[in-house]
Amino acid sequence: MSKGINWEAQIGRRLRLRDLHAFFTVVRSGSMAKAAAQLGVSQPAVSKVVADLEHALGVRLLDRTRKGVEPTLYGQALLKRGLIAFDELKQGIKDIESLADPATGQLTMGCADSIAATVLLPIIDRFFAHYPRVALRVDTASSPMFDDPGLRNRKYDLVLARVLTPLADLADDLSADFLFDDRLVVAAGMHTRWARRRKIELAELVDEPWMLAPTDSWSYARLTEVFRAKALSMPKVSLMTYSLPLIFHFLANGPTISIFPYSVMRLHAARDALTILPVDLPIRPWPVAILTLKDRTLSPVAERFIACAREVVKSLMPTTRP
Repeated sequence: MSKGINWEAQIGRRLRLRDLHAFFTVVRSGSMAKAAAQLGVSQPAVSKVVADLEHALGVRLLDRTRKGVEPTLYGQALLKRGLIAFDELKQGIKDIESLADPATGQLTMGCADSIAATVLLPIIDRFFAHYPRVALRVDTASSPMFDDPGLRNRKYDLVLARVLTPLADLADDLSADFLFDDRLVVAAGMHTRWARRRKIELAELVDEPWMLAPTDSWSYARLTEVFRAKALSMPKVSLMTYSLPLIFHFLANGPTISIFPYSVMRLHAARDALTILPVDLPIRPWPVAILTLKDRTLSPVAERFIACAREVVKSLMPTTRP
């Protein structure tokens, strides 16, 4: 590799965005032929683009194998920085659109199911009331942390998640905008005998039928810790599911018991005739936060959404910082 690259002569006048786009397509597809088909050009044309890039930079960007192509150490560096540059350019276009019309734009986010079914609903209601022409996409998942790689590969502008680790222990490349603390509570139907009690020991509920999320869920793991700490056996699980509508239905119409984040009960208890039972669960609360990438410039639409989220949770949820 050469000792230094003359940016103006070698790169500034010769490196084009479409060349980088072609290189990124080759890396993603793992094949010159597949990349050519996706780009709608010939394979020799793609090969020439890559060869010209390697000549301009003075390093080999791709290793050719019988299975296809793979980025070298230099190719990986170009891919990483290049994707950031393309993302910032895309964000710049979004900024221009927002400046031209502040009420429009696009926002793509990830969100855990248990949050999408609760606080996200009033947040979106408020957001659309102010910005009705914004196109919003929400991808949901069962994991409360929503550990989908979409945030880091810039598929999402932000992620709304329940953070199961202390905020101070988040990865160095993430920023967290704290919204509120959430905690687990025990719930039952208003028609049950438990609803009239002022204090209930957890041991009294061991023989009752429970409905819980599957054993690999964060809530099941936390409840297991509580029963173990109190030297109690886990209760019989009558229904195991992630489905909140199913759990709400059987709680409202049967003798079963379940656990929820407080945010779920705060917004669904009255509608589904449910109540929080006076059971002491010695479990620390978990912060709900909006996660973003530190090295990514937020679009005006994302900033407006975060501001709207703060306004909504301030009126709905306790906001004691962790």
